[in-house]
Amino acid sequence: MQDNELKNGQTVPPQDEAAQQAPADAPELPDLDLSAELAKAQAKAAENYDLYVRAVAEADNTRRRASEDVAKARKFGIEKFAESMLPVVDSMEKALEASANEKGPLKEGLEITYRQLLSALEHNGMKCENPVGLKFDPNTMQAITMVKDPAVQPGCVATVFQRGWKIADRVLRPAMVAVAQ
Repeated sequence: MQDNELKNGQTVPPQDEAAQQAPADAPELPDLDLSAELAKAQAKAAENYDLYVRAVAEADNTRRRASEDVAKARKFGIEKFAESMLPVVDSMEKALEASANEKGPLKEGLEITYRQLLSALEHNGMKCENPVGLKFDPNTMQAITMVKDPAVQPGCVATVFQRGWKIADRVLRPAMVAVAQ
């Protein structure tokens, strides 16, 4: 009998015979659960995407903080220098008060120098605070004493002993004041 014939006389085509023998000859493949593998891959992709989003957000925050730091450095960079100049301004004001009755080139030079100093400070963002008549503000003023002054409303500044200074809305030195009762 030939290989292609069966006992009952029917013939099997050669390709069908090869197909029947192939599974017996081929090595067994491990049982793969593709849906579990897909779920693992999707979970890993979601985790990586989350890490990416967080990294981008952190980079944006770092960039924003650096930009804010640069802006603050520009705004307040001269703060220490400005604070060291305040006693010079105070001394010049005292000298001008002491020479109020005098005339001459020395007093004129002192006045010109004082105006130039104030102009330079204001040009660099400093503001002088002279709060006479304003309501007392503990954030920008320091009350030295309370006085009775009928010309000034209670709770308002009656006298300024030392003017206050700000740089870009930050108090460098509070104004020293007397507050009306």
